[in-house]
Amino acid sequence: MNLKLERPLVFFDLETTGLNIGKDSIIEICMLKVFPDGKQDVRTMRIKPKCPISKEAEAVHGISELELQNCPIFDDVADEILDFFGDCDIAGFNSNKFDIPLLAEEFLRIGKRFDLRNRSVIDVQQIFHKMEPRNLVAAYKFYCGKEFDPHKAENDTIATYEVLDAQIARYQNVEYEDRNGKVSCPVTPHVKDLDKFTRANRNVDFAAHIILNDKDVEVFNFGKHKGESVKEVFKKEPAFYSWMMKADFPLYTKEVITLLYNEVRLEMKFSSHQ
Repeated sequence: MNLKLERPLVFFDLETTGLNIGKDSIIEICMLKVFPDGKQDVRTMRIKPKCPISKEAEAVHGISELELQNCPIFDDVADEILDFFGDCDIAGFNSNKFDIPLLAEEFLRIGKRFDLRNRSVIDVQQIFHKMEPRNLVAAYKFYCGKEFDPHKAENDTIATYEVLDAQIARYQNVEYEDRNGKVSCPVTPHVKDLDKFTRANRNVDFAAHIILNDKDVEVFNFGKHKGESVKEVFKKEPAFYSWMMKADFPLYTKEVITLLYNEVRLEMKFSSHQ
């Protein structure tokens, strides 16, 4: 194993009813826990969704609603999933943009929190796309020299682990030049280095609607206020906060903007008493 782990690292993959983080649900999850000594623990479960599976999604993963009729709903397995993740670091393929936001959303729907604080998060796809732009099937063939059957959560999860391990062996000490011309050797066996390299944006919320700018200020990453300070917008246009809370944004995004909105209110209240 090329990874050098200080604590267990959980690789995971989801199959879902669709691609809308705010509305769709998980129907299959596989979690592969890799321990610092190389030991592995794999857990796969199917989940009965609370919304229909789209035809487009079923065409990809081949899982029908009929197959899930006797499976538990997410509420029944949520604690088991949380316990499996524990305080481990996390890795996945395209996980920063989809799997992690949707998993967090599922927990929030039932009043639970999937906390990413004090965890390192590796998106293996980011290493692949930055070093060898393609998809998981091509990545597995390119790095591991093998074929596999995609769109099955367990196959995808295990392949993702093997790809990351091969990436570390291939790219240690290989230089990478970023868009600003800075040259470094970012692919190392250490989880924190991989976490830093695979972050596409400095996201504040999982869906990247709110990001940090180069001055570490929370700014909007969409719409008419893109690039503007969230707090400044809320100060001059509080109706925009109300609109976001009523609109079809993920619950975690709404949680983030509520914290920022409440900070604005406190700042304005304090300022008015001076």
